[in-house]
Amino acid sequence: MTTFLLLIIYLMFIGLGIPDSLLGPAWPAIYPSFGVGVSTASLITLTISGCTVLSSLASTKLIRRFGTAKVTAICTAMTAAALFGYSISPNLFCLWLFSIPLGLGAGSIDAGLNNFVALHYKATHMNFLHCFYGIGVSLSPYLMSVALRSHTWRFGYQMAFALQTVLALIAIGSIPLWRKANFQEGQGAAEGQESEVAIKELLKMPAMRCAALYFLTACALEITCGTWCSTYLVAAKGLAADAAARYALCFYLGMALGRFVSGLLANRLSPWSLIRLGTGITFAAVLLLLLPLPISFSVLALFLAGFGIGPLYPNMTHLTPSNFGAAASQTAISIQMAGCYVGSMAAPAVFGWIAQGFSAGYLPVYLMALFAALTLSLQALLRSLKKAGRYPSA
Repeated sequence: MTTFLLLIIYLMFIGLGIPDSLLGPAWPAIYPSFGVGVSTASLITLTISGCTVLSSLASTKLIRRFGTAKVTAICTAMTAAALFGYSISPNLFCLWLFSIPLGLGAGSIDAGLNNFVALHYKATHMNFLHCFYGIGVSLSPYLMSVALRSHTWRFGYQMAFALQTVLALIAIGSIPLWRKANFQEGQGAAEGQESEVAIKELLKMPAMRCAALYFLTACALEITCGTWCSTYLVAAKGLAADAAARYALCFYLGMALGRFVSGLLANRLSPWSLIRLGTGITFAAVLLLLLPLPISFSVLALFLAGFGIGPLYPNMTHLTPSNFGAAASQTAISIQMAGCYVGSMAAPAVFGWIAQGFSAGYLPVYLMALFAALTLSLQALLRSLKKAGRYPSA
């Protein structure tokens, strides 16, 4: 039963990933059709991420009251409705309006399922969970590239809506399974039985603040690259919008593969080792993207960036009960997810202003600056955990 439920959770993470990678490939076609500037994407990403921050912070109370199963089902249905709204939006205002339920739905799914898997399953399962997220974010650019070749960007959102609706129905139908499952793989408390730890109390811990900063910078790097790589390929490499959407798929495929490989290695390497490995590959990828090389090298760099970024999020998430204790893990993950979405909200928006005022060709320089911030936050987190006696020798 626990294995079957894990498969359901994997499917829900495909649904979490589907909306996240649609806007980037679609944006080169959307903003001319609405008659707005390229930087207007920042308004949409800010709204989605801002609502996701609120939803993440509220997830502890929501899950404590309604349970992970019901919150996941309702939020998946919300994101499906938002995708349909995108497909019929006649102007930027409507697109912005439907971004609100899209963000609110994503935050609670992310925080709830991450904590559930961190408590009840092994590190390899956490990596595979985020591999399925990678499948979702890889699927969307492909669907959008098909839509842009044969139809319009609206058709891409309609296909995504159809998939998300199926996943929402699966989530609703699986609610009874959560009550029947007997969890034996993890050592966490039963759902809803964790001690309530206030956000402000956890934030007094230096390690918690450093962990939030780590997630902020890691997700800033991931979402900025995913959102703007298509526009970068159009502006700096001269590709058509549909071709850029296809090549942007390489970033998401790399991320999915990176998480799959990380899941395979999780039985041999510690989460900390996988984080270090991913960080090194990410640095090499961004450095390659910085060099003035032909388009084939840029595509390779995007793939390697996704491959390196892939292990960063799931492995640090799985370490949450170890870093802060199982009793505080749901609140800690909520804070980390909020940090993640602050980075997702701010970093792409800042680059949107850079692209509008200067050129989208500055994306590699911007990504290197984000990588430097990620490295500093990781080192600060390690120092804080060592002082608190929570960093293992392995």
